[in-house]
Parts: sequence; C-alpha cells; structure tokens
Amino acid sequence: MVSHVIRSVARPRPELLAKFERLSAATVYEAAGQVGAMDHDVRPLGVGMRVCGPALTVWCPPGDNLMMHKAVTVARPGDVLVADVGGYLEAGSWGEILTIAARERGIAGLVTNGAVRDVGRLLALGFPVFCRGVSMKGTTKKKLGRVNHAIWCGGVYVQPGDLVVGDDDGVVVVARERMREVLQLAVERLEREEEILKAVKQGRSTLEMLGLEEILAAEGLLEE
Repeated sequence: MVSHVIRSVARPRPELLAKFERLSAATVYEAAGQVGAMDHDVRPLGVGMRVCGPALTVWCPPGDNLMMHKAVTVARPGDVLVADVGGYLEAGSWGEILTIAARERGIAGLVTNGAVRDVGRLLALGFPVFCRGVSMKGTTKKKLGRVNHAIWCGGVYVQPGDLVVGDDDGVVVVARERMREVLQLAVERLEREEEILKAVKQGRSTLEMLGLEEILAAEGLLEE
C-alpha cells in the first residue's frame, strides 16, 4: 500500500452537522436503514462520552502510530479521527500526549479499531475515545501509512468527510452524501417515538402501538 496524505477533503456543512448533535447513535443508525454501526466492541472508553463530526481517516500499520501523529497535524477543528490499525490490541496507539495535541487542534474525538493507553489521563481530560481495548505496551514510530483515504474500521467502510456519531451505545457512520436524507428520517423517527411513548404512558401496550399483535398471530403464537 502506497503511503499518501490528502490534506484537503470535502466536509459536511456546519449547520447540517449541528442538527445531528442532538441525535443518538442508535437513532441515526435506525434512520440510516440499520447500516453503518461499527462492531459492538468499538466502545467508549468512559460512560457519557459523545462525539459527532466529519471523519478524518488514518491507516497505520499494526503496532506503529507514526501516522497518528501526522493525522493530528492534518485535522481541522471538529474532525473525528477514525483510525484503522489493523485491529491490533497489543500496543496502545493513542495516549495522553496525542490527546493533548488533538485537543489543541480542536479535534472532536478518536475512533479506532485498536487499543489506547493512559486511560486515567484520557478520562480526566474528557476527550471522547472509542476503541476496542486498552494496552500499556508502546508502539514504534517508523512505518508510513495513509491519511484521508477510505478505510475499514469496526466492520464499517469509512471515507473522509463521512459523518461519525458515537455515544454510550457505540459508533455509527453515515456517508456524507446521505446526511440530509438520514437527518429527515431521524426527525420523523423521533416524532413517532414521542407518539408511542405518550400512548404507552396512557396505558396502551407496546404490542398495540408497534403492530406486534399481528406478527404474533401470523407466526402462530398460541395462548391459553
């Protein structure tokens, strides 16, 4: 794989990004047609972490984080660093120093299919990190990779500028060209859920409100 850095990529308009800030990852995932959710083990490092922004992608050879350092210098404020390190878990490819450097540049958070370290400091700093594991082992800083090229992370294809939303439930990615469509569907979904919740609080069942009685009958459920 040829090493290459693309410094300029198309990003969603700020006003469109802002409308996703109030949406949960699960709502975005459902509105997108139940696609784009990363594997369940790409988890927030701490409870209450939240990230929403355009992806700045980076590929690093397993066990090396040289290109992580490069990616931080390429990022713009609000970017979410999405890093493919080959799923390598036996070294922490991100830690306190990179976190402070990322905060100085206004980076919104990190999503990686690898491990991180300096957990206590990362939590104290309040920097959103979504990862597959923790390892105190160090990386090398010798091998080239790529920045702002399409990658696979957590089972999801991610292109630079795609929307990344992460919270306690995990991480979802929406292709940049689908953002307006998904936003509209998400708003409609929230409105339907509000109606369902209101009806449930008034005593109606979830079976009734979600049309599940018909499914139970069609599947041949027997009751006595």
